[in-house]
Amino acid sequence: MATATSPLLSLSSLSASLPSPSRAPASLSLRALAPQARLSTSYAAFPIGGFGASASTGRLRRRGLQVVCAAEPPKTGRQPDSVKKRERQNDRHRIRNHARKAEMRTRMKKVFRALEKLRKKADAQPEEIIEIEKMISEAYKAIDKTVKVGAMHRNTGDHRKSRLARRKKAIEIIRGWYVPNAEPAAAA
Repeated sequence: MATATSPLLSLSSLSASLPSPSRAPASLSLRALAPQARLSTSYAAFPIGGFGASASTGRLRRRGLQVVCAAEPPKTGRQPDSVKKRERQNDRHRIRNHARKAEMRTRMKKVFRALEKLRKKADAQPEEIIEIEKMISEAYKAIDKTVKVGAMHRNTGDHRKSRLARRKKAIEIIRGWYVPNAEPAAAA
């Protein structure tokens, strides 16, 4: 029999509270007989067979699936200082990351607007692309900074830089300004 300080469960209360394995959730929390102890259980998907409980291991078997119970420490109602510090840091980092991403998106939009304006312009000159290349360079810089600090994955950053380069190349091809890089002649 379980005591008030023991985190053991009675089999009848546990078997009544467990759902059938066909509709069992991935994780399940159960209250023990002691109000301070909290047990979490999870289903393992390998057959065991039979029904029973082991007081020494804290395991319960039901309908061929094993339910593993692990006791969590009681909640004191007070957060440690490290949790509060982590929350403050997360707030600071979220604000900074949002600002970096916003700047990156703004610079990308400026490039896209300038390229669209150049595409629609009837008498566009090849020298006008130089100003857009400077804007693309600034956008690349903002993307690289965002990736460097970890606010965005590097593959996402590469994808966005590729988008800018493709859009610029498409305008150059449409206008007839695109000249593919000539491969250097092999040194003999």
